[in-house]
Amino acid sequence: MEIGVPGGQELLEFSDALLGPDKDRMDQARLGVEDALGHQGVVAAAAIAATFTKNDRLANGTGIPSELRMLRNSKEIRHELGLNNFRTAANTIRHYPDDM
Repeated sequence: MEIGVPGGQELLEFSDALLGPDKDRMDQARLGVEDALGHQGVVAAAAIAATFTKNDRLANGTGIPSELRMLRNSKEIRHELGLNNFRTAANTIRHYPDDM
């Protein structure tokens, strides 16, 4: 898939590999980004991924609720996966009990 940015395919593979358990795939994805964008590209891609994770944890820790639009569009899947049972769901339940 061409996404219109230098190293786009390698960055997509890197992001997919980050979410999986396969260390070899992650190693290969990291090398792919390095081949396409250099060492600094790997550092930048890892920093961006870490920032997204940090922001999510920060939002959970400070009690920021999920957006109402997202809640309404994800109600069925949240119930199927049991996501409302997670401790951090309490932040959202408190603000939007009827939409949970």
